[in-house]
Amino acid sequence: MKLPMIYSYLKKDLDKIEDAMTDIIRAEHPVLEDASVQLLRAGGKRIRPVFVLLSGKFGTYELPRIQTVAVTLELIHMASLVHDDVIDDAELRRGKPTVKAKWDNKVAMYAGDYIFARSLEYLSNLKEPRAHQILAHTIVELCIGEVEQIRDKYRIEQHVKDYLRRIRRKTAILIAASSRIGAIASGAPLAYERALYRYGYYVGMSYQIIDDVLDFTASEADLGKPAGGDLLQGNMTLPALFACEDDAFREKLTEAFRNPEQLNQEKLQPFIQHIKSSDAIKRSLAISDRYLQKAYQELDKLPPTRDRNTLKQIARHIGKRSS
Repeated sequence: MKLPMIYSYLKKDLDKIEDAMTDIIRAEHPVLEDASVQLLRAGGKRIRPVFVLLSGKFGTYELPRIQTVAVTLELIHMASLVHDDVIDDAELRRGKPTVKAKWDNKVAMYAGDYIFARSLEYLSNLKEPRAHQILAHTIVELCIGEVEQIRDKYRIEQHVKDYLRRIRRKTAILIAASSRIGAIASGAPLAYERALYRYGYYVGMSYQIIDDVLDFTASEADLGKPAGGDLLQGNMTLPALFACEDDAFREKLTEAFRNPEQLNQEKLQPFIQHIKSSDAIKRSLAISDRYLQKAYQELDKLPPTRDRNTLKQIARHIGKRSS
């Protein structure tokens, strides 16, 4: 079953969220509007709005309030992607030219800032100070995670804990915040809010690990960009860290990283093949599964509703996804 089928009963609300995002990013300046709309049209899984909607079901579900949170979280995610593409010098995202590729880095940075500012302006409609505090803290952590990723580029001598700390800040905490603030907007009981936050965190950790595995195992058609892009950028993801336990592999990668400007897709292939043929993928997936098991345990603290079952199906789908 495809992911959208799992939460198909939310389609009407998700369509309204999509319409709201289109309205919000409209700008008086044509370049800002074109750059923002391009990213929106590139699509995406919209998984954060889904988590917001589902979390809102555990309180008093009023769509205008829930929608405010869902739109804000997705736009913040989109803004971070625009900035990511500048940092990574990425030409493609979801198979389409990035904002920085179609215009330039300066336009991309301002387009990201614009989307970010519009999202925060929209959230001001929600009169819940705690939601704003949590989101502000989340953005701070997100920025620290990005800076840590820059610092750790081409650094082979790092621990798995460094990687886990990094993806917590880069990915998991925003998904956790989506679940938590969705619960806050609906006035869900505090015990549910906490369980949903932890569920989002564990699912987010699993989601990023799977993403990092797919960067080696999925096809270019599925990824919308060439495989091995993380390693090409010098990002040591979990499969690469496990593969580096092999001395010969580590020495060759260390040598390649000494001259990163000479590294290209062709030279990257032996490293990708080694990672795919070793146990690095299997071990990475096992850690992803551990996070999913913890996510399931958090769901047991929620009432047995259709929405809880949907959250469980989404987590299960994330663990098995191939693109």
